[in-house]
Amino acid sequence: MRIGVHVSVAGHIYEAIDRAKALGVTTMQIFSRDPRQWRKARLSLEDIEEFRKRRTESNIAPVFMHVPYLINLASPFAVLYRDSVKAYIEDIKEAEALGVEYIVTHMGSHKKSGEDLGIKRITSALNMILKRTKKSPVKLLLENTSGSGSWLGYCFEHSRRIIDGLEQKQRVGICLDTCHAYAAGYDLASEDGYKETMRQLDTIVGFERLKLIHLNDTKDILSSHRDRHEHIGKGKIGLAGFRRLLHDRRLKDVAFILETPKDSESADKQNLAVVKKLIGTTSAL
Repeated sequence: MRIGVHVSVAGHIYEAIDRAKALGVTTMQIFSRDPRQWRKARLSLEDIEEFRKRRTESNIAPVFMHVPYLINLASPFAVLYRDSVKAYIEDIKEAEALGVEYIVTHMGSHKKSGEDLGIKRITSALNMILKRTKKSPVKLLLENTSGSGSWLGYCFEHSRRIIDGLEQKQRVGICLDTCHAYAAGYDLASEDGYKETMRQLDTIVGFERLKLIHLNDTKDILSSHRDRHEHIGKGKIGLAGFRRLLHDRRLKDVAFILETPKDSESADKQNLAVVKKLIGTTSAL
């Protein structure tokens, strides 16, 4: 089982490897740049080579890169749509240069233009992106959302519809965020709710497409549509919910990445310790 965290790339991007190693994790997620800004500069060849070197020396695999928040492949606005496609292609090329295996992306916001149009827009965008990077080994993961505002991805059907419309389906999978899922109405806290959630995920999308789980508790109640992450076991999903998830044998090949609050220097270590303790306990199933 691969357990990791989202780590900072402050300083030089290769320092993220050192931070992950210091936490004792075997997988990790990064932003390649400031997630709230468009790319200001490309990574230097020296930084790329050092990242690959340090990663080779570690046991960290796979590595996931999350696209910036500004990218919106479902946007009805031509300029943002065009810039998002361009930035996404640049991110894939950068991920390939770094040796990153997966890019994680939210499905975007339709900005009140309607879900059908939003899904059509992102599907068309991904087809363009995949075609223009057809020789790249980097795979894309669609992440579910909490369902706030006009954001797509709050139900598994959105992922299914997008994947069904892709020409290169083999390069696209999904990422399940536990906080987002609970906020969207998928009850991961109760045993019956967990079983039903997993049944729907497998029936609608398929476990074979699930490559990553963002392991986050949530501050808010079921179906709140609020995206507020909490420390593992401190929120509404609770320890029993995460124990059930971590002991699900169907997920043995899925990577788990913590995106829990970093409200202290020891927060990541504390959450990792809780997860490891849960893994070492008897399954709730």
